[in-house]
Amino acid sequence: MPALRDAEIAAVYYDHRMAGDFYEFLRVGQSRMLFVLLDMAGRRADTRETLIAAQSTFRTLAPMLFAGEDFNETTSMMELCYQMNVTILQRGVRSCPAFIGCYNEDLGTVCYANAGHTPGLLRDGAGVTLLEATGLPLGLFSHTTQSAATCALVAGAALMAVSRGIIEAEHAGEEFGLDRTRQSFQKASAHSAHGLCLDILQSIQNFAGTAPTHNDVTALALTRNPSGQNL
Repeated sequence: MPALRDAEIAAVYYDHRMAGDFYEFLRVGQSRMLFVLLDMAGRRADTRETLIAAQSTFRTLAPMLFAGEDFNETTSMMELCYQMNVTILQRGVRSCPAFIGCYNEDLGTVCYANAGHTPGLLRDGAGVTLLEATGLPLGLFSHTTQSAATCALVAGAALMAVSRGIIEAEHAGEEFGLDRTRQSFQKASAHSAHGLCLDILQSIQNFAGTAPTHNDVTALALTRNPSGQNL
């Protein structure tokens, strides 16, 4: 995991990968760090090569699009989404919801694009806010465009993105759902990014009564330290 100034980031997935969940972190300057969570439709064997190509595009283009200090984060985020969409479509039509964010350490902000992904969750003193979709999933339409938005990560706040495997975890025919995910995040006692991810996975297991095996289950969290100290 990349080291951050007065912040932490982590991602945890349960057991082995069976489907198309993928996450990546990449520092793109002295004060910016990019992260992405993809949730590509299909089994791992079918999605692996496309995910590798999308990862390569992310790693290659992001440092150029977000280089220096004098650039527009929103425009760069939209262009990165467009190029990743092109990369995926070159290997066939395949729905790929994505949550991509750029954390600015100097400002404590996150510029993000939610391409048809489950809503991101932003927790601060006011509660938990949903970071809804800003566009359609990647990998479906060649001319689709993404919007981008920016949120503030104040001291002590946390941002979480989860794969649909968490939302769709079932018990007795009932899904864990977005509301339970939101409530679990609100009540989570951990302060570190890694601890928050583990709390969410534990909530699913408590709900289902067993370890999840229906799909990939991935949680990604970004926390801003309340006191400027590592948690």
